[in-house]
Amino acid sequence: MSGAAEMEALAGLPGVDLQALNDAAALLTRTDRKYVVPVETLAPLVADIPGLRVLEIAGRRGSHYESTYFDTTDLDSWAATAHPRRRRWKVRTRLYADSGECWLEVKTRGARAVTVKERALYDASHRDEVTPGSACAWVGDRLAAAGVSGVDPGGLVATLRTGYLRTTLLLPGGTGRATIDTGLTWTSASGRARAGDVLVVETKSPPGSAGPLDRRLWQLGHRPVRISKYGTGLAVLTPGLPANRWHRVTSRHLAATLRIHEGAAA
Repeated sequence: MSGAAEMEALAGLPGVDLQALNDAAALLTRTDRKYVVPVETLAPLVADIPGLRVLEIAGRRGSHYESTYFDTTDLDSWAATAHPRRRRWKVRTRLYADSGECWLEVKTRGARAVTVKERALYDASHRDEVTPGSACAWVGDRLAAAGVSGVDPGGLVATLRTGYLRTTLLLPGGTGRATIDTGLTWTSASGRARAGDVLVVETKSPPGSAGPLDRRLWQLGHRPVRISKYGTGLAVLTPGLPANRWHRVTSRHLAATLRIHEGAAA
């Protein structure tokens, strides 16, 4: 399914603006579930769910995202997710490529699989670094507040960049939101990889709950999978780094479409 055909599956849904979406379902503290499904799943996935709306910004129903992930030189962030460890964390910048808006983000994962994301506006010209001073201090404060110790924000280095086209859905009745990502690419110093013709669907629900999109996916025979854009991408592109908990998704869900090109430095 091409990008244009994919948008046709969403054309019949009413739109919602960003302010209304955030007012209804900001969900910075939430339960996340991720699915990797064929692109042809989109039409039956969004059909006949009353009250489902799609985010629309300046007439666009999809936004290009680029994220740069930061880690220690020992890849402590990657390892905390790969093994996994109780106190997981990610630090990244996110560029909204269509508008040029950029954010510095800290994501942590605590008790009962609850994800907490905190963010601050950031200078896009520095998106490949955590700048000394206020940015480092903010990252350190947010990690410390989440119980993450032993991380020096000043020592974090850029390890991976991701790019994709994201469509965001507002689910009905306060049941959360969901994102649908296509065209996922990973770039590191070791090479470049493309996920191919699959959708990465992530549902974001109030802690402990499941929304109508989860139930529809289950009805269609899809179950949540372990995929981390950072963890999976770094495992795919880094020689000698084991796939760990993402072996199933790379060998089963992405095997037919994944393309890897070594030597294309970030």
